[in-house]
Amino acid sequence: MRSASLKGGPTSHIYFSQRLRLHYVDWGNEDAPAMLLVHGGRDHCRNWDWVAQELKHDYHIIAPDLRGHGDSQWLVGGGYTTIDYVYDIAQLVRQTGIDDIVLIGHSMGGSISLAYTGLYPEKVHKLVSIEGMGMSPAVADDSAPGHERLRDWVANLRQLSGRIPKRYATLEDAFQRMQQANPHLTEEQARHLTIHGSNQNEDGTYSWKFDNYMRAWSPVGLSARQTFGLYRRIACPTLLVHGVESWASDPKDDGRLDYFHNARSVAVDDAGHWVHHDQLASFLDTLKGFLAT
Repeated sequence: MRSASLKGGPTSHIYFSQRLRLHYVDWGNEDAPAMLLVHGGRDHCRNWDWVAQELKHDYHIIAPDLRGHGDSQWLVGGGYTTIDYVYDIAQLVRQTGIDDIVLIGHSMGGSISLAYTGLYPEKVHKLVSIEGMGMSPAVADDSAPGHERLRDWVANLRQLSGRIPKRYATLEDAFQRMQQANPHLTEEQARHLTIHGSNQNEDGTYSWKFDNYMRAWSPVGLSARQTFGLYRRIACPTLLVHGVESWASDPKDDGRLDYFHNARSVAVDDAGHWVHHDQLASFLDTLKGFLAT
């Protein structure tokens, strides 16, 4: 299987964070303003290729594979947390020497981007979070006692330890699964994401690159109060994007927009959780308008 080639693709690089060997791609144009693209859970850095292809002439674009994803090393242990992901991004920014960054994150990557910007507001010039705020406060349940959340995490992780990664007989089978997971994807998108998001096993089958342990989100991390406190520290213009067909609520309606000093919320029609895939042209129009102001 071959995906339609994207001309002028990125170069691969390695950096280290907390003794983990982590991977990122660099689209060149080092003298241009910096743009950092952070993918979501069970995804990989090459999911940004269409966005990067459109903007690479105007920005120096870097896109990391988060720990436990893509071509980055898996954690020894099972404690994947927002705090550690934020450390990895801070380390990447430090080692690449980028500054005054346009930071764009999707889903879990959006959450990481929001937290990083709250910690280092002086580093980020503009921020875009695509469905990166998690469940609506009206739906999220933080009422369970801490010991119950910890016990649930232990049980979940123990269950995942016995879970054998799904194996697909052919790359075409993995591609079919990718299309089933998101019917909005074009055939070209689904093939490209499948090729870059899977590895061939020794027996010739294919499995997704991400670590199944990251499905067990650690109960140890930022509280809602701490998260909202980070939102208040964000000084740069911020764009919060969500798909109308997604489970995510509009932060303008659920009250979370009020935590920001300079933010606006945008809904994209005919899009689910992966807005930048589902409605690429519409997303790029919105993004370019935001970047131009």
